[in-house]
Amino acid sequence: MTDTNSDISNLSARDRRPALTEEQRRNIRVNIFLWLLIAIVAPSVILLLLKHWIPTSPKGLGIGQWLPRESIQLAGLLFGSWVVARRDGAGLGEYGLPGRGAFGAKFWEGAIWGFAALSGVVGALIALKYFRIESVALAGSTAVYYAVGWGVTFIVLGMFEEFLFRGFLLYRLSTRLGFWTAAVLMSLGFGAAHLGNDGENALGITQVIVFGLLCCLVLRRTGSLWFAIGYHAAWDWAQSYFYGTPDSGLIAVGHYLNSSAHGPSWLAGGTSGPEGSVLSLLVLGLSALYIQFRFPRVQFPSYENVSERVSTSLRPEPSR
Repeated sequence: MTDTNSDISNLSARDRRPALTEEQRRNIRVNIFLWLLIAIVAPSVILLLLKHWIPTSPKGLGIGQWLPRESIQLAGLLFGSWVVARRDGAGLGEYGLPGRGAFGAKFWEGAIWGFAALSGVVGALIALKYFRIESVALAGSTAVYYAVGWGVTFIVLGMFEEFLFRGFLLYRLSTRLGFWTAAVLMSLGFGAAHLGNDGENALGITQVIVFGLLCCLVLRRTGSLWFAIGYHAAWDWAQSYFYGTPDSGLIAVGHYLNSSAHGPSWLAGGTSGPEGSVLSLLVLGLSALYIQFRFPRVQFPSYENVSERVSTSLRPEPSR
């Protein structure tokens, strides 16, 4: 089954979907309001209240700053999505995050590919003499501490960003607009969310958008976000911890290697790091080809099930 043929059949299924009643539309609006309140507003308020207790790292990215912040945001996002899923008579798996398979084979396959992809960019830059590994910055227990600490941090960050931009919102939009229209919109939003990073450049933002589209393809073909989470976390871990390169202008506090890049920013990445290199777009394209052949069948979302769920779970309750 090809992606195009599946999209055509799914479009036909959506066209046959019965029109929603006003009560059903009201329930959808309530669900979206609850999700925004619990998943977005509540964690933001909590972080505002805790801002004096969460340490900052003025010299760069710090575990003590990022792990608490991302954990609070992830907890709110998961809880808000769970609440809405329960109201819909579903589970988080409906939005691409099933409990079955959590941190399983697909997660680790994604992690291997994420590390290999970033390493491919670095390796190419080394071969072109635009990147140099200068020394080992950490050793012994300190290296292990930061390797594990940054690993946990980037897994939490990967889960948060993937589920925020490829979870509930993508699912909701895809039921109305079609998967790829929703995927493009959410990937543009993913890129826009990175515009405030001081070290970003045009190629870096382009890479973020393309990265988002790749993760949408992964979700489309694997049926869940676990491969994408592993890929995302390992890419960030390789860039920030292992190779010690800039990430949007910031250097991770506690990185394994001291390295430097030289040359034009469009090739060497500039302040955005290796992900700001045009080579990263090539690597993401190769990753997309791998996904295309490794997972040939479309598995997410099933619009027929979506239509059935919308027409049944949101049916007005009988009066008592």
